[in-house]
Amino acid sequence: MGMEGFAVPSGSMPDRGACASLPFSVVLTCIMAASGGLIFGYDIGISGGVSSMESFLSKFFPSVLLKMMEKGQNNEYCVYDSQALMAFTSSLYIAGLLASLMAGKVTKSIGRQVVMLLGGAMFFVGAALNAGAVDITMLIIGRMLLGFGVGFTNQATPVYLAEVAPARWRGAFTSGFQFFLALGNLIANLTNYGTNHINRWGWRLSLGLAAAPATIIVLGAFFITDSPSSLVVRGKLETARAALRRMRGPDADIDAELKNVIRSVEESKKNEEEAYRRIIRREYRPHLVMAVAVALFFQLTGVIVISFFSPLLFRTVGLGNDAALVGAVILGAVNLGSISLSTFTIDRFGRRPLFMIGGILMVVCQVAIAWIMGAQIRESNDGKMPHGHAVAVLVLICGHAAGFGVSWGPLNWFIPAEIFPVEIRSAGNGITSAIGLGCTFIQTQTFLAMLCTFKYATFAYYAVWIVTMTTFIALFMPETKGVPLESMNSVWARHWYWRRYVREQNQVIHESA
Repeated sequence: MGMEGFAVPSGSMPDRGACASLPFSVVLTCIMAASGGLIFGYDIGISGGVSSMESFLSKFFPSVLLKMMEKGQNNEYCVYDSQALMAFTSSLYIAGLLASLMAGKVTKSIGRQVVMLLGGAMFFVGAALNAGAVDITMLIIGRMLLGFGVGFTNQATPVYLAEVAPARWRGAFTSGFQFFLALGNLIANLTNYGTNHINRWGWRLSLGLAAAPATIIVLGAFFITDSPSSLVVRGKLETARAALRRMRGPDADIDAELKNVIRSVEESKKNEEEAYRRIIRREYRPHLVMAVAVALFFQLTGVIVISFFSPLLFRTVGLGNDAALVGAVILGAVNLGSISLSTFTIDRFGRRPLFMIGGILMVVCQVAIAWIMGAQIRESNDGKMPHGHAVAVLVLICGHAAGFGVSWGPLNWFIPAEIFPVEIRSAGNGITSAIGLGCTFIQTQTFLAMLCTFKYATFAYYAVWIVTMTTFIALFMPETKGVPLESMNSVWARHWYWRRYVREQNQVIHESA
């Protein structure tokens, strides 16, 4: 059956979400795919907690442990300022950066399902190496394998979710990736709290248990079908029809949706260019700018380094080791709860209102943290703040996490996934993922040194960025709630600024027709 047999009038744009009921098959498929967030979330939570364990530090980073023991003789902000310790965390993300740059082309060739399977398998091997590490070299190699797994799954999973979910529920399902990421983070923090009480080898158990979420994503990939868009790109039309039938239910009219998917793929093959060259053309300027901005601003909320280093941060402000790990558990629970809330509101209220609410809450909390840490640590003779103020910092960090969880947390993953046309979707998400992982590498490699140098002003720095990015969203982010992927150009055509680019694209298509 040829693709040309599916031609439809240009004005026909059926809404995927028009169906009255949501088939269980699509729910199961989206949950399986979203569970890919578990591996990234587990790593975010596990690395910071393990880095605070004395048994881990004594084996790999004895100089850091020595500074911890010299109480009252060191600036508390600088105890963990070790390039080797930061390399333990950041090495994963330089590998993830390389993987995400390759993932777009690999995904187009073999499909999103296989890429998710490959990512989970690499993460599993990396977890095994970390658990058995005997020196820093082995530790770093394991971390880099974890990075390749994260790079592949982070690129493939959000796009897969955006492509298979009906438009009416796309926001809720795509935010499921962030939900599982937060769940993985919470599980990791609980694991660290338990293994911290196991002398000598507790850290091995924490690192080795990363194989559990990797197993889930590998097994889950076997039970889901590839997305119709990915199958059509590879010329598997009948398989795409069967996949769409499975996702929409046996009674759903899938012909119109399949025609739209095929038309999008057909248009992408006209004047076909290399995706990464095509994406920088003028007519795709709005898509590229927004995807780059969202990925970059996500990193500059400060939540990444706070999540990675929360146990170290809590110890810096005066909490004990157990209390710091409990604080990380509380932080993970707040993040999970706020993301759960966003799942039920993102398709009701839209993307822009959540961006605004989250931005305001994060700014208030960051400024308050900077003020408390600056005022109280200066007044303390031993460089530590009183316990009550340390608890206040914990509460404010949880407030920051709540603001992030209802806004930038889930929105970062699916805004790029839903705004790109199919012809540049894999390349666009590869770039987005690469920016995110590249910035994460830079931040995790420099944050502890930055904290040592700028002290409490570090949080004021992030507050300024949050003000900047919230203003950017208010001015340039169009609302995409409930819009089918194939109709997304209409969103840009109505925007006060971006319409000048999309209008040109529409004119070119009309003239060429």
